[in-house]
Amino acid sequence: MTASGVLDITAAQLQHQVALEQAAAKLPSLVAGVVRDGELVWSGTRGTAVRRAAPESPDANTQYRIGSITKTMTALLVLQLRDEDVLDLADPLDEHLSGVPYGAHTVRQLLAHSAGIPAEPPGPWWERGPGVSFPELSRRLDARQAPLPAAQQYHYSNLAFGLLGELVARKRGTSWYEALTSHLLDPLGMSRTTYLAEPPAADGFSVQAFSGALTNEPASDTQAMAPAGQLWSTIDDLARFSAFLAAPSSDVVRTGTVDEMATLQSGTPEEGLIAGYGLGLRLARAGERTLVGHTGSMPGFLAGLFIDRSRRTAAIALANGTAGMRCQGLPLDLLATLERYEPSSPLQWRPTSDVPADIAEILGVWHWGETALLLTFDGNELRLAPVTSTDGSALRYRPVASNRFVGLSGYHTGETLSAVRTAAGEVSHLECATFIYTRRPYDPSIELSWPG
Repeated sequence: MTASGVLDITAAQLQHQVALEQAAAKLPSLVAGVVRDGELVWSGTRGTAVRRAAPESPDANTQYRIGSITKTMTALLVLQLRDEDVLDLADPLDEHLSGVPYGAHTVRQLLAHSAGIPAEPPGPWWERGPGVSFPELSRRLDARQAPLPAAQQYHYSNLAFGLLGELVARKRGTSWYEALTSHLLDPLGMSRTTYLAEPPAADGFSVQAFSGALTNEPASDTQAMAPAGQLWSTIDDLARFSAFLAAPSSDVVRTGTVDEMATLQSGTPEEGLIAGYGLGLRLARAGERTLVGHTGSMPGFLAGLFIDRSRRTAAIALANGTAGMRCQGLPLDLLATLERYEPSSPLQWRPTSDVPADIAEILGVWHWGETALLLTFDGNELRLAPVTSTDGSALRYRPVASNRFVGLSGYHTGETLSAVRTAAGEVSHLECATFIYTRRPYDPSIELSWPG
């Protein structure tokens, strides 16, 4: 085991992936990191062209611009407002930003890139030039220029997150960045994630195609468009962020909020089931698994962060080149390498204690018609699966009140499972959305209209 927290052979293979990417993409410098169970267990670097004046090797504390990974943080700020009942994701934007173009589109559509609004704001390329204030941005917009109808499909929109950032600012009564700092960065200990660069920070470069010479890229203040891609960060800070996305703290967001963000909301016919978008999170297929995260690019910088939430692992890559790096592919390759050499173990099983009486009473075998199912409890959730199941899949339910449980997965997500009792107080049967579960197949003592 190395000091980094992974085996020597794992570290060597991860570093080899970084070396291949840096050479193939012609990146002035590249830093990467791998997270497991909330800890940065490995980081590696390649390249020394960090600054024009004094080239040196970067490390996990060197800032790079993270581009659209900023959007995931903006989305979290919006979801926090929803969690506080300040807004609903079904609200039209103009309910909160009166008179703003595209105000008929909902908050959810903006978060999911399904509003159909333009990808970019009108005017000069916002990423390279001086930014404009929100009033000026709003003045330039024309809702008649929407390229697609709302909710038709995924259509990536930087503009959508400029609008969402202003929504956050107005609801918090402060700037978007001040809201971000107080409601996300400070709680997560992300002190090296900042609006403008704070040394040590990399310079942004583009690479001349034929000579390999470096050209400095600007690092402007994008102002109203900042919520779409302004931030600078480090491997260390993004490791903290990815750990939070893998196992969210209820002090920051409501239980289940990140699950909602990681649920498919929009996609395209071209990508089909390979990839899609949730609420501020990109979904990527990796074999039989779905990873979540985001890519990012700004002039002179490229970034990628992806998380395997069920395995509690994540990978991050940051570079100071304008093109070439596989912002999604490299993190996914790093995660695959980690899993190949050090497979993830399930969480340790621990005995359940203090099982509530109303739960203990309903555990065991139930029947849906003739199908036998086993209801078990792990200390937090009920699991209902066919007795013959071998793949570990099950319907999951969370207790919400005595004799009542809400569905967390599959066909019964959001539905209520109830333990129905007789006048004498004994459990007669279970019911969920007209599905009846009895101790015996088609129990004749249950007064229901069984088929046949």
